Amino acid sequence: MSIRHGLLALLEQGSRYGSQLRTEFESRTGSTWPLNVGQVYTTLNRLERDGMVAQGGEDDAGHPLYTITDVGRSELKSWFERPVDRASPPRNELAIKLAMAVGAPGVDIRAVIQAQRHATLQAMQDYTRLKAQALLAVESGDVDRERDDLAWLLVLEQLIFQSEAEARWLDHSESRLARLSATSALRARNARAAPTAGPPEPTGHVDPAPATARSTRR
Repeated sequence: MSIRHGLLALLEQGSRYGSQLRTEFESRTGSTWPLNVGQVYTTLNRLERDGMVAQGGEDDAGHPLYTITDVGRSELKSWFERPVDRASPPRNELAIKLAMAVGAPGVDIRAVIQAQRHATLQAMQDYTRLKAQALLAVESGDVDRERDDLAWLLVLEQLIFQSEAEARWLDHSESRLARLSATSALRARNARAAPTAGPPEPTGHVDPAPATARSTRR
């Protein structure tokens, strides 16, 4: 998540102070990615160092105001136009957990999958309820809240789609494990049923009795 670009996008709408940026960022995203004031001011200091924002006076309460610069606008424009890089995807804890669970002693990977599926479906239900509320808010016609409500709706829909994809992936993973387990069991049965190799069969003519035995019979 790019906090710096999110703050630049808010500053493009006008000068703001740190805690105001934090409040508006969380309002726009429905507090899905909560920030603390320390993060905001640390990011603002870096943006100021890079020439993307500048301090410009104070509000009536004495809060220092930050303003986006031309360099910041150029960076923000580039960010909006640039696709999100998928060449180095962020670490996914669930994918790492399942990868480590494969073959781990004492770990029932199917139980891990089932527990996660339950949690994922529960989260999807919660997001769906919140989406219904967000739709009502968007359709209420509250001009002051319309932008934030629409932004929150888009975030919720992304979370719903993400949860649906995760649930499908868990189903796929469980099916793959079941197929691999069945294949391994079949190979083991075939190996047990295979005949054991015995001593080599004799080749050519073999005299049933040695010569000394024949001479004594005469």
